[in-house]
Amino acid sequence: MHNKIAPDWWSKTFAGAVLGFSLAFALAGLLAWYGPGGIAAPNKTQAVMWSIAVFWMPVFAFVYLFRTGLRAVLWLSAANAVAYAALFHARGLL
Repeated sequence: MHNKIAPDWWSKTFAGAVLGFSLAFALAGLLAWYGPGGIAAPNKTQAVMWSIAVFWMPVFAFVYLFRTGLRAVLWLSAANAVAYAALFHARGLL
């Protein structure tokens, strides 16, 4: 029986852990800016904080459905670029 971990699993795990986490932060930031009440809404911090796990865990789980680890890294990098561009646009920095 072959007990080695497939090489793609390391890169997929990296993509889900690091890039998925940064994507979750950007999506939580977008929720803070575009969510109900906007950025100035009172008592919104807990919802935004807990939304990070809600955004991150599905990405971390579904990253293993990519054919290769490189595809996972590239797709999540592109998703991060789009999410952070939208976040910076929401903050008025673009």
